[in-house]
Amino acid sequence: QVQLAESGGGSVQAGGSLRLSCATSRYTFSSYCLVWFRQAPGKEREGVALFDTDGYTTVPDSVKGRFTVSRDNAKTTLYLQMNSLQVDDTAMYYCAAGPPCGKNTHCSGGHCSPVLPAPSRFDYWGQGTQVTVFS
Repeated sequence: QVQLAESGGGSVQAGGSLRLSCATSRYTFSSYCLVWFRQAPGKEREGVALFDTDGYTTVPDSVKGRFTVSRDNAKTTLYLQMNSLQVDDTAMYYCAAGPPCGKNTHCSGGHCSPVLPAPSRFDYWGQGTQVTVFS
């Protein structure tokens, strides 16, 4: 009932683009918040995009303007469009499913930035797809 399968990773030159796919079941689409995470060696796993059960989407400031999350309802597939890729985008990218994510923010100086859920909140994960960006 809950299945996630990432694809689309590869090696690209800095400045290039890549689109990742996360194939899911119809049940997963209707019941779970879907989040893209990434993890590079020696670094914490971090969320880079989410698509919530109510259709709300967001990305953290670190990738804003470069990454876009979307989904195809007919194909029950979640996408991560990555443009203007940088070397530090190199990581293993995972798709995860969990409870409704909500709209969490961190505010300072009159400005608020999105805060994506922690990996520990998610019970279901795909196997990951490697993205390597070279200069």
